[in-house]
Amino acid sequence: MALTPSNPFPLKTLAPEFSLLDTVTDQTLNLQQLKGEKATVIMFLCNHCPYVIHVNNKIVELANTYKSKGVSFIAISSNDVENYPQDAPDKMKDVAKQNKYPFPYLYDPTQEVAKAYDAACTPDFYVFDKDLKSTYHGRLDASKPGNDIDLSGEDLDQAIQAVLNNKQPLQQQLPSMGCNIKWK
Repeated sequence: MALTPSNPFPLKTLAPEFSLLDTVTDQTLNLQQLKGEKATVIMFLCNHCPYVIHVNNKIVELANTYKSKGVSFIAISSNDVENYPQDAPDKMKDVAKQNKYPFPYLYDPTQEVAKAYDAACTPDFYVFDKDLKSTYHGRLDASKPGNDIDLSGEDLDQAIQAVLNNKQPLQQQLPSMGCNIKWK
């Protein structure tokens, strides 16, 4: 596991389109079907990364909090499943059920979606406004496995609140840190 920071993603960038398999429903879904009325949070996750495991409960909590406020959460896994079979779609479905994900958990087999978003690590968080323009790309909060800082979700929460309240994007957007995406 190599600790990897997220790459820069310019503000106001239009969210790249995608059409991917939702491992929970076994349906192919696209961004236009999944986007939120007021905001969309796209997260690159995987099953085995300790940084993702560390934040799972908090992202489920935030997704449940914001679902009724017009905010859609979308999780995508782009890891190479040949070399990391624990991230295969059938296991993604199990993880989604175990964690009670209230959002789709999509599989990116070609890794083209991760490349389009310039995703680098898991977890990697992006917030888009109602027009699917980027307003945030960064960390969930300061908590990491073993650093004894409680999970708050404050950075992502503030980014979502800024969109909902028609405020400027957060001035300070600290990169997410986690396991590198397992490229083919």
